[in-house]
Amino acid sequence: MFYDQARIYVKGGDGGAGAVAFRREKYVPDGGPSGGDGGRGGKVIFEADEGLWTLADFRYKRQYKADRGEHGQAKNMHGKSGEDMIVRIPVGTVVKDAVSGEILADLVEHGQQTIVATGGRGGRGNARFMSNTNKAPRVAENGEPGEERDLLLELKLLADVGLVGFPNVGKSTIISRISAAKPKIADYHFTTLVPNLGVVDLEDGESFVVADIPGLIEGAHTGAGLGHEFLRHTERTRLILHVLDIAGSEERDPLEDFKIIKDELRQYSPELANRTMLIVANKMDIPGAEENLKRLEEQLGEEYRIFPVSAATGEGLQELVYGVAQVLPEVPVPEIFVKEEEQHRVTHAEAPDRFEITREEDSFVITGQEIEKHVKMTMFDTEDGLYRFQNILKAMGIEKALRAEGIKEGDKVQIAGLQFEWQE
Repeated sequence: MFYDQARIYVKGGDGGAGAVAFRREKYVPDGGPSGGDGGRGGKVIFEADEGLWTLADFRYKRQYKADRGEHGQAKNMHGKSGEDMIVRIPVGTVVKDAVSGEILADLVEHGQQTIVATGGRGGRGNARFMSNTNKAPRVAENGEPGEERDLLLELKLLADVGLVGFPNVGKSTIISRISAAKPKIADYHFTTLVPNLGVVDLEDGESFVVADIPGLIEGAHTGAGLGHEFLRHTERTRLILHVLDIAGSEERDPLEDFKIIKDELRQYSPELANRTMLIVANKMDIPGAEENLKRLEEQLGEEYRIFPVSAATGEGLQELVYGVAQVLPEVPVPEIFVKEEEQHRVTHAEAPDRFEITREEDSFVITGQEIEKHVKMTMFDTEDGLYRFQNILKAMGIEKALRAEGIKEGDKVQIAGLQFEWQE
């Protein structure tokens, strides 16, 4: 089964905790602090792999977490950094933040990498806190939590040639005749529910990849039919083969079909509508095809190269393959573009507040990325750690803000899931 979308969760490794230790060496009286720093957490890295062509693996495994850093040790020994996690994804995958919709990366080359979740830094050991006024600090830090986020993966096929057209015009039959692809073929609309890829081998050893894009209908650019689900796969194709039912066997006018699909491509992306296109007049073995072919050539023959074929009998397919092979070297690789509605811009007129205080029943709730990080990195089981955290509250202005909110002795304060009791 072909999967072209997946939602997953990634998390960088947490940093290792710093150590609280003192030198205990012979002939070294009053040894100072020697607690080492924790190691940095590993990163989650996506790497494009041309050997993959589906996101099916992400359907079964949805969480990816890098290794945490090792804790610091005595004698100023720092912890080892966590191993990075390399996650391989198909070439042509767009990586988006599932919450904001921001495009984080677009991996279009084999081996291309992007970091999607950074690891947390290691906590500082007590050797880092020694000062002229505190020669024997008993405080250290926990490691910083690794970055975590929900991601949306969207695969856009990379193919040399894309077959587009209305449902049931013969695209699947054509790809089955010119390549080794074995798509499902039947006499009803939307037989093809997933894109099919086929490799066309030429006698001189050259080859090219063809994608059979599921049928489009009028209104596809708005999502009608299979619209948005598969229109995006045409974005990465160098050459478009517009397949027409030239016999009108579906009681549609092939010239009108051409105009409709061309307009759908244009409304989805003006750049896509201007891509190099050849017309494949299929079903030439059916009565009425010759008359429609003459009309097609009269109206579009000067602008487009037209290949009359019959996928059912094989007539004209060899000429089509050679024609595509002749045109492809002249067609540049398309630039990767992002439609306006997919672009995500974040602007801040001013720096965000460092913290926010809200009331919930009998407690004050403090939120904010900076203060929540301090909570997670503080070792509350040591007196020095608790004293340092109180100084952080003062330095950030949180203590003053709580007093302004009317906090009283014994009131509860919640930060990052921990609850404290206010004492004067």
